[in-house]
Amino acid sequence: MQLDPKQFRTPEQWREMLTPMEYHVLREAGTERPFTGRYTDTTTSGSYHCRGCGALLFTSDTKFESHCGWPSFYAPELDSVRYIEDRSMWQVRTEVRCASCDSHLGHVFTGEGYDTPTDKRFCINSISLVLDPESAE
Repeated sequence: MQLDPKQFRTPEQWREMLTPMEYHVLREAGTERPFTGRYTDTTTSGSYHCRGCGALLFTSDTKFESHCGWPSFYAPELDSVRYIEDRSMWQVRTEVRCASCDSHLGHVFTGEGYDTPTDKRFCINSISLVLDPESAE
């Protein structure tokens, strides 16, 4: 279920629809603890959608094992995310947000030497995703 990208929600409306931890990550740019997320080690085929609005963000075809403690993808779906310079944590990083509802997803890193087509690692909080498994044929 994808919402109208122009739909605006107040903080109170977000709090009503999300758990406290989901709210912290998606709306306050928090981070779940490493190796605790539901999708960190999953190999289930399917598509990953934004927990905030349902927008398609990633597919399992681009997920890879980075052993970093969070689900890793080498590419998002076209125009599904936006990027923000993040100067928190005493470093410069690139924050990744849902292009539809502006929910915080995680960060993207480049040049780490992973054998992927893009040399990028989208390090995404499991709690910001919903996996829609492909139907078994």
